[in-house]
Amino acid sequence: MLRPSLSTFAVICLGASLGACASSRLDGPRTRAPSPQASLDTVPAMPSGTVTAAPLAPPPGVAASPDAPLPPGAQAAAPPAGPTVIAEPVAPPAPPPPVATGGRSSVVGSWDARDATGANCKVTLSSTPALDLYRATATGCPNKDLARVSAWDFRDGEVYLYQPGGSVAARLRQGGGGLEGALTKSGAALALNR
Repeated sequence: MLRPSLSTFAVICLGASLGACASSRLDGPRTRAPSPQASLDTVPAMPSGTVTAAPLAPPPGVAASPDAPLPPGAQAAAPPAGPTVIAEPVAPPAPPPPVATGGRSSVVGSWDARDATGANCKVTLSSTPALDLYRATATGCPNKDLARVSAWDFRDGEVYLYQPGGSVAARLRQGGGGLEGALTKSGAALALNR
């Protein structure tokens, strides 16, 4: 097999580059001569109605500025007779009551749980710590989410029931003599009573 020398390679490259320069494919954009346009038929102008300009009246319920001229045909409205009534600010609603006045210690113990289907079971909230939470057990619960409860916590006036892995199974607040809330996944109602 013959090896091409460096000079042969240089000659081939030079020939290819000169050949590319002569190609019309590498030219810049081509300009076209303008194509003759078809002559358009002249159309006579159509007469239009007269155009007038006048300021618009203010939208309903908005008073016009006192120095603005009134539109033609409008009359100035007389101020309403009688005293002006100023609305007083409305007080915000009272916050919901906390779950228990005693905090965590008041919800520790055994509870009868009833879900939206009417099924009952026992939920025990223990005071035994389990990392950042407290231990919880559920026995005899037909609802799978409630049956897997293994921990609980009391935050911002609510009792949170947790499943293994840290997912929230339910959130509960004080109501009706016990705790009322909902299961997180289904949104079904849940009540805990002593």
